[in-house]
Amino acid sequence: MRRGSVVVTTPHRSARRGDALLRQLERDAPVFGPGRAPLKRSALDRLETLRLSSPGAVRRLHELLCFLRAYPDDAAVLHRVERLLGAFHRRADLRRFRNRLADSGIAGTEIRYRFFWFTAVWLARRWPDHLHVDWPELGRGSGLEPLLRLLVPYSESAAMEDVTLSPRQWVERLRGPHVTDATFLVRRFEALHADGFLREMLYERLDPPLRLTPGAGTPSRTQARYTALPVVYRTRPLDRSRPDLRQAVRLRPLAVRAVLRREASRIIDLARESMVTRSRDLDSFEHANPDDVRLVDCGDGLQFACIGLVPERRALLDSIYGYLTFQSGVPIGYVLSSALFGSALVAYNVFETFRGAESARNYGKVLAMLRSVFGCDTFAVDPYQLGHHNAEGLTSGAWWFYYKLGFRPTDPGVRRRVRAEVARLRAHPGARSSRATLQQLSSAHVFLHLGRPRSDVLGRLQLGNVSLHVADFLSRRFGAEREAGLRTCAEEASHILGGRSRATFSRGERLAWERWSPLVLLLPGIERWSSTEKQHLVRAICAKGDRSEAAFVPLFDSHRKLRRAILTLSRRPASGLRSRRRDP
Repeated sequence: MRRGSVVVTTPHRSARRGDALLRQLERDAPVFGPGRAPLKRSALDRLETLRLSSPGAVRRLHELLCFLRAYPDDAAVLHRVERLLGAFHRRADLRRFRNRLADSGIAGTEIRYRFFWFTAVWLARRWPDHLHVDWPELGRGSGLEPLLRLLVPYSESAAMEDVTLSPRQWVERLRGPHVTDATFLVRRFEALHADGFLREMLYERLDPPLRLTPGAGTPSRTQARYTALPVVYRTRPLDRSRPDLRQAVRLRPLAVRAVLRREASRIIDLARESMVTRSRDLDSFEHANPDDVRLVDCGDGLQFACIGLVPERRALLDSIYGYLTFQSGVPIGYVLSSALFGSALVAYNVFETFRGAESARNYGKVLAMLRSVFGCDTFAVDPYQLGHHNAEGLTSGAWWFYYKLGFRPTDPGVRRRVRAEVARLRAHPGARSSRATLQQLSSAHVFLHLGRPRSDVLGRLQLGNVSLHVADFLSRRFGAEREAGLRTCAEEASHILGGRSRATFSRGERLAWERWSPLVLLLPGIERWSSTEKQHLVRAICAKGDRSEAAFVPLFDSHRKLRRAILTLSRRPASGLRSRRRDP
């Protein structure tokens, strides 16, 4: 509209122009090369002041800015992106649609999720005034009422027998004036006289829905960037080609460096924030070990933060690591690996905002990293990652992603189904696999072998069977007296293996020795091992409990008799139980 000679843009007209510019930027953002940066700079300058018409449009702009932060054309584009993101929480359209943008991870919006125990503890310690119970979502019959009696001193619990209040009313009465309801509950669970595993189980059985309200420094995708990593400007088109994985895995990372504890803690916090802002939890980040973090530089701005577990949470046999994927310091996804027997089970996730970029290329970098760090020559993907009972995986076509990269199933029934589906698709170009078909195809592991295919790899081994043998052994010898039994096993294992005195062990090494000692007594033929072979086993057990678990896999894999003994136990049926192994 006009007032005299001055043109006044109405909010409606501003929103239409903003929406049109947003669509233009969506077309331009993933395209790189000569002449592209000025187009993006112009659109960013105008979108800074224009409003958008819907919460979906606000979210799309935000995710485009995050994409351009990870893949900036030049310093000028990055400067504009940082300026828009830095002020995003003050945008008028964000304030207008704030409630409808809950759970988006955008700065200035609320996050609602049933966080796992250790994430809830971390949030309550870092942002105690912003964590609240979502009482309407908790509902009746949550199981909180009987637990409350365990969470308060005995002298208070008696009141709950005589005074009838709802759990919410009790929490409001008990929490005091200076602590939120959720932070009160978390701190009371922390005070329980119970070990960490029991405390975690009780909390997660309650499974309270929480709300994290926005505030200064609270987790958001908007501010997610690790500024200590270098920015690499994108001047050429994105590489969307499908790599030859057998070639890609042979390209070693440019560098692998351990990081000091202070830097490791910052990386772990960013990994946890990346999960919180996407309403997810990952055990490897929940139980992250600041003494076991490395940065793996794969070039072109792509880096992986390799994060190990604290000793208490490590698996008995395989080594589990989580990885936060960075592009120019921006978290763009995560990886989970389990390594042993020269093989790795790999879970690969690219955050939705970045899936249209270089997912296949980066996957080749993941396998190259695992080959370099753990010496793997076989890689496996489990059914859930392929889409089995996983709606996101089915929708994204995960099974075909891995199949086209060279992964193949070993299950005979799935192999027959694959042959039939491939023939059908060839006969009907343009056809797609149905969700029912994808469920069938994804029902078994798929494998990529760099060398001769073999069966002694993760995904085909039943390592849980090893623990069943341990359980049978402890049951026969000690019954309910497991703690005394483990002490006896530790002494007997020391007698068999010799080695340095357990008095010199660290806390983690003592824990690993306790967990491994009954297994040591079960290893077939161990009495005939040489003293060198026994000392090799001692070093492997100690590595399992060391500050970093990194040395365990090479020590295990290089011990031929240990590998053979564990393989024998994994394939020997435990008493009274049938194997549930799917892949032959």
